[in-house]
Amino acid sequence: MMENQKYIMHIDMDAFFASVEQLDNPDLRGKPVGVGSLHKRSVLSAASYEARKFGVRSAMPVQQALKICPQLQVVQGSRARYKEISQQVMECLNNYSPVVEQASIDEAYLDITGTEKLFGPPLQLARSVKNDILKATGLTASVGIAPVKFLAKIASDLNKPDGISIIEPHQVQNFLKQLPVEKIPGVGKMALPKLHSFGVRYAADLRRFPAEFWKERFGERGPILYEKGAGIDPTPVTPSSPMKSSSAENTFGEDVSDRHILKTLLLKQSERVAADIRKHGKKGRTVTLKIKFPDFRQITRSRTLESRTSHAGTIFRTGCELLDGEGCIGPVRLIGIGISNFEERNRQLSLLEEDNRHEEENKKLDSLDKAVDLVRLKFGKDILTRGRLLEDD
Repeated sequence: MMENQKYIMHIDMDAFFASVEQLDNPDLRGKPVGVGSLHKRSVLSAASYEARKFGVRSAMPVQQALKICPQLQVVQGSRARYKEISQQVMECLNNYSPVVEQASIDEAYLDITGTEKLFGPPLQLARSVKNDILKATGLTASVGIAPVKFLAKIASDLNKPDGISIIEPHQVQNFLKQLPVEKIPGVGKMALPKLHSFGVRYAADLRRFPAEFWKERFGERGPILYEKGAGIDPTPVTPSSPMKSSSAENTFGEDVSDRHILKTLLLKQSERVAADIRKHGKKGRTVTLKIKFPDFRQITRSRTLESRTSHAGTIFRTGCELLDGEGCIGPVRLIGIGISNFEERNRQLSLLEEDNRHEEENKKLDSLDKAVDLVRLKFGKDILTRGRLLEDD
């Protein structure tokens, strides 16, 4: 590894959602698994490698997936569980670099420039990272390492699953000559025919024309494509920004008009959102209700509270008030709730008895929430359920 040579690592968990389901349920291991629901509108959010052999892919309608793979095991999935394991993965990565950018729930970039003195050359570092993730989660990851960000992402996909691919600086130009241009992130189905019309089949072909040529045809993206054709990508690894909001939503297989069902879902979502922000040590002031109708029209309604909260009950009540404020809204395709505005305001001490009583109630609720979180952490998230939820069992 050359002195001062820049290296970026991209970590991509293998078939993450489906792999988590197989990890938690041994009966699913070795079988084709899709994460989604059996509602007629549902699409798969993930597919195991066993399912991919049949042509099943994420974002595929569930009914289509079942046609090409009748033995497909479709499971609902748990966003909370995926977040839990994702956090474990990120904790592993933070041991190897102070500059970690979480790109999504199952992938991240690390700037590993200069880390060879601590962890050895790139291959040794990649193996250490993968072993740590496996020990912490029981799951495999694929690793790509390259001098720039977009090549690291491409590299991580070259040897999946459970693979390592390294593109050394002296290999970049030859690699680009063999890299299909559609493999460059951002080159989609709309751009590909246009690129082909100019004889651009491989990434290096982009250099046949000057940057101005591509700007005229693709706007501001043109010069960026031109640079990537030469393996240039100045985009830095940027540590993830602080949490700004948390939300949860559900899409229905059949449109729902029953307000009791809608509010029951709002309560479940409020529980998830509240637990999420408490885990991050946050409290929010702005509650937002989201509703989508069968014609895909969407509305959002927000209310800013007097004080910050992380209580599911407060979030739920505010969401219900926003829902009631819309009157008779008819059938709904999606409903969700979120909270934001985590900034802490400076507030003066109050001499009013009512304000002080409200403060004491908040402290009691905080203590209760902490106790609930500890019990759920030890015995599982379903061990405690609010009374209203039990009415629907």
